[in-house]
Amino acid sequence: MPDHIFHLPDLRLENGETLAGAHVAYRTWGQLNAERDNVVWVCHALTANADVLSWWPGLVGPGCYYDPADWFIVCANVLGSCYGSTSPLDPDPATGLPRFQHFPRLTIRDLVAAHEALRQDLGLTDIHTLIGGSLGGQQALEWAVQRPDLFDHLVVIATNARHSAWGIAFNEAQRLAIEADPTYAAGQPGGGDDGLRAARAIALLSYRSYSAYGETQTDPDDELLREHRASTYQRYQGNKLVTRFDAYSYVALSRSMDTHNLGRNRGGVPAALRRIGARTLVLGITSDVLFPLSEQRELANHIPGAMYAELDSRYGHDGFLLETAAITHFLELFYAPTFAH
Repeated sequence: MPDHIFHLPDLRLENGETLAGAHVAYRTWGQLNAERDNVVWVCHALTANADVLSWWPGLVGPGCYYDPADWFIVCANVLGSCYGSTSPLDPDPATGLPRFQHFPRLTIRDLVAAHEALRQDLGLTDIHTLIGGSLGGQQALEWAVQRPDLFDHLVVIATNARHSAWGIAFNEAQRLAIEADPTYAAGQPGGGDDGLRAARAIALLSYRSYSAYGETQTDPDDELLREHRASTYQRYQGNKLVTRFDAYSYVALSRSMDTHNLGRNRGGVPAALRRIGARTLVLGITSDVLFPLSEQRELANHIPGAMYAELDSRYGHDGFLLETAAITHFLELFYAPTFAH
């Protein structure tokens, strides 16, 4: 299924700059019902894309909880990503050349502004469920704060109200690895690829857990002196990301995550969270070291009437992508009082 492309008017960014000639890639599945109230809008994470059926199998797709036979499902690629929306690789209308490392700095609010413009273009006035994990959860929360009247239900998994100093430090460590690659500063296709390999290896340590590595990457040979399983795994994952993503987009989106703060110019995080009008499910992951349970509890404590649950997983932060059976279980509990699925 090819992406649809929505062309925005010039987008005024939160920092006062203008992103000219922007576009958003998106996909839809299913059909709107007669009441036009069966919309599920999915916000994706850092290196994902608009094809939610490919990266959230088991949760979204035929036979899954969010089945296109029942729902009209929308997923849009974020600005800055190399998966079809305006990114550092796209030409600047003013010069005709890619911006590479000079791409404008986008905030989470800018990403949401682009998707809000798309929503209006699609004529969707009632979103049954807005759902996202990690960076996608940050977008979903920001959007729900901005438009408390628009969303009936909000589901956020392994995310936060403000990106933590811990999370920013992890992102900066990854950017330092990318910037240490001299090809990044050269501004060229494939620039920063070696740095991106290293950045992904750093990121994995925040996405997984001690126990997960112990169970899957411990060497069975006690006499081994080189080519340790954990070492080759890190290299494999770095190479895998380089084949499908871009260093300039990685830097741009990690910087966007750093800006996430629902309380900015709103009187603080608690006041911002109290604006949310959607019935909300907050899911935390017990082994998540990047978005720990304390951040999920903060969300649930301040969003009016929020349901809070903990997903017991050994996979760490990546559990929001992998534990779809458990997520489905909590969704069934969440919807049960108000919606017979």
